[in-house]
Amino acid sequence: MSDKQYHFVFVLLDNFSLLSFASAIECLRIANRMAARKIYSWEIQTEGGANVSCSAGTTFASDNALGELNRDDTVLICGGLDVQKACTKVMLNWIRREARRGLAIGGLCTASHVLATAGLLDGKRATIHWENHDSFAEEFEDVILTKSVFTVDGQRMTTAGGTASIDLMLKLIADKNGEDLANSVADQLIYSSIRTDQDTQRLSVPTRIGVRHPKLSLVIQMMERNIEEPISPAVLATEVGMSTRQLERLFRRYLNRSPKRYYMELRLQKARNLLMQTDMSVINVALACGFSSPSHFSKCYRAQYDTTPYRERGSHGARLPI
Repeated sequence: MSDKQYHFVFVLLDNFSLLSFASAIECLRIANRMAARKIYSWEIQTEGGANVSCSAGTTFASDNALGELNRDDTVLICGGLDVQKACTKVMLNWIRREARRGLAIGGLCTASHVLATAGLLDGKRATIHWENHDSFAEEFEDVILTKSVFTVDGQRMTTAGGTASIDLMLKLIADKNGEDLANSVADQLIYSSIRTDQDTQRLSVPTRIGVRHPKLSLVIQMMERNIEEPISPAVLATEVGMSTRQLERLFRRYLNRSPKRYYMELRLQKARNLLMQTDMSVINVALACGFSSPSHFSKCYRAQYDTTPYRERGSHGARLPI
């Protein structure tokens, strides 16, 4: 095991995910304990050195304001709710400067959005929490977005949030100080299934919907992959070797709704995510979710959520700072 010490700088954004942050820092603490020496050190930085609150409401004190770091430091930016508000000029300029100096920089949970806004993920593989996946894909076309629990592409790291921080940190510990130490940390965390960057963040369709019918799962996967250009129930049925009537019965039996209704709910859920997380116009949101007519989109949206897309945007729509 190398005698070298490694320093991590955790940059906490307002409303950051406590689980993502705690999971990462605990891995470092336990690694030091298992190694019986201080391999890893860390500090907390915030914009302006101000105290910052996590999404659960607990306030954390900052060790330092954003400043020039050592080139061997690893930066992990911790995001959470309303991450767009954290994309200030001060934050973006600081990230770009440290990136130009060659530092390894990662984004935990939704902080991938900040890295992408700063241009650090252009042409690179990245991930973000599944709930933000649609809006991220629409906004950052130059990023190779994956559904992995975490990604490492050169000097850039991203995680999907939650316990994915553990998986990333275990990889970093294994790379720096060997798999034996990483496995010891996992054992201490009672973390019995270490995931790699090949593992996806969401449960499989059968597990998620509680149904293990193979043809139903295939149809739902096709629906999820074709939101912008919906496929007709007749074509879906043909693709899995069924008649349209059989497909209707299958959905009624297991999901208590028609294929058309289920598909509509998937499209409206994506629309709601885009309205709440992006600055896309309502018309463009409608098109991205397979609605050719804004009036039809509004009618369907009202029936599902008891409000119009315009009112949803007015009360919840995120705005990126200038």
